[in-house]
Amino acid sequence: MRTRATVAAVAGALAFSALGMPAAHAAGTTATSGQPYTLNVGFSNFKVAPSLKVGIGGKVSTAVSFTLTHGSGVDITAKDFFAEPFLYHGAFGDEDTPQLFGDDFATCKVATTTTASCTGTIDIRPGDGDLRNSQAGTWKAGADAIAFNGQDPSNDKPDYSKIGYKEQGGLASTLVRRIAKLTVNAGPEPVKKGRTVTATGSLTRADWQSHTYTAFAEQPVKLQFRKAGSSTYTTVKTVYSDASGHVKATGTATYDGYWRFSYAGVTTTAPVSATGDYVDVT
Repeated sequence: MRTRATVAAVAGALAFSALGMPAAHAAGTTATSGQPYTLNVGFSNFKVAPSLKVGIGGKVSTAVSFTLTHGSGVDITAKDFFAEPFLYHGAFGDEDTPQLFGDDFATCKVATTTTASCTGTIDIRPGDGDLRNSQAGTWKAGADAIAFNGQDPSNDKPDYSKIGYKEQGGLASTLVRRIAKLTVNAGPEPVKKGRTVTATGSLTRADWQSHTYTAFAEQPVKLQFRKAGSSTYTTVKTVYSDASGHVKATGTATYDGYWRFSYAGVTTTAPVSATGDYVDVT
């Protein structure tokens, strides 16, 4: 999983290893030689999409916003001041807790003498190993800020006691879900009125570790029908996917129209509906 590559790119790996500390350090109030002091900032009003759908490749980006509150001694307009949002899964401050960051730092604009409005993104690359299947579900949001105050972290011996750092968790939450795929094939085509229409399909979902779509077994799937000329689907019945993710259901041919399967989703997996398959009734 990618860590704070954004911080590392600007600050250098040495500074990042020293500053990417658990929340226990951030909670301290006294700076010691070689240890960053607690920056006088806070974060609130964090906004993030309620759910993120992630497949097996590419990049998934989601916009976030938050308010940064700071003391009078913090210059958020300084070139070496940075803030960034992140998501984390598990206990905040634990060094083993997975985290997701953006490719760039947040953009913070002065709102008042002590507040700023910040926007940024969270960028997820499942193909690069950012996620494991066990991490699907609820993620919490946090943010951090760092003020180098003229210290050059690329130097072998920067004075860390002059660098301010603060991170804060529990600002919001979102669902990071595995994308699901659902197919349908309804027939026969055409079919006589009153006869049986059989729909078959397959339910799969993204496997973030094998980078393929794998069977999603024993899930409730609705068979739905939409009459030609209508925009509304009606549920005919609910069936369950088998061990291979296959789905099969039958309905009665009454009108020309579209048949589809629909899956409502769960905490770990996003909802999905198949594209309707048109069946002509004669």
